[in-house]
Amino acid sequence: MADHQRIHPVQDVEAVLPHAPEAPLVPRGASKSDNGDPTGREMEAGQYYSPFQGRRIPVMHSTPPKKRSCFRKCLCWTICLLLLQVIVVAITGGIIYLVFRPKLPKYTVSKLQITQFTLNDDQSLNATFDVSITARNPNKKIGIYYEGGSRINVWYTNTKLCEGGLPKFYQGHRNTTELVVPLSGQTQDASGLLTTLQQQQQQTGNVPITLRVRQPVRIKLGSFKLPKFKFVVRCRLLVDSLSENNDISIQSSSCKFRLRL
Repeated sequence: MADHQRIHPVQDVEAVLPHAPEAPLVPRGASKSDNGDPTGREMEAGQYYSPFQGRRIPVMHSTPPKKRSCFRKCLCWTICLLLLQVIVVAITGGIIYLVFRPKLPKYTVSKLQITQFTLNDDQSLNATFDVSITARNPNKKIGIYYEGGSRINVWYTNTKLCEGGLPKFYQGHRNTTELVVPLSGQTQDASGLLTTLQQQQQQTGNVPITLRVRQPVRIKLGSFKLPKFKFVVRCRLLVDSLSENNDISIQSSSCKFRLRL
């Protein structure tokens, strides 16, 4: 029986088990101390080991607040609407110009008559002028409504001598209208003014005066009336004298015209 017993070799348990890879107790780049403590020399050198060393930490980007986004949208829409209005106005103005071919009216002072220009006992000056104004409308398809509330002033240097206004009327296409406008006024403490005026007349042979007009009007384009705005006219005149009951000769006249809303 003993001869038939077989002896089976027993395998080494340590040899059978696979060897697990040895992981270094100290991370790469760190020095190892003699006592196996990885913090000895590092702490002495001022270096500390962090468990997050070598790892990527995700960065969270903050989103802009919604109020700023709404403000930008409102600003963009406002700018777009303004640009659209400018484009529409430009196109409308271009169409009106091509259809109606507007031209500026022309104004001239054709005659000036002084019915009163006297110095009173209280040193006040009474002046009454009759001014003949010629208004020309050269447009073929545009009419002009002269509304109430006009103001006409006559000035000598910085002193207003008299004032008045144009009557209400309608001026049609290619029409020339001559108006005689009475102006009157009173100037206080005018003795020095009258002396200066007479000296200038003797030295230069003429007297400069200024006629200023502010006239509310409405423009008629075909059958459509535009809103009311103002004609502003300024005429510089050189007359031979400013004397009562005398034929006043206008030596030169130049008028400037502009629009005002």
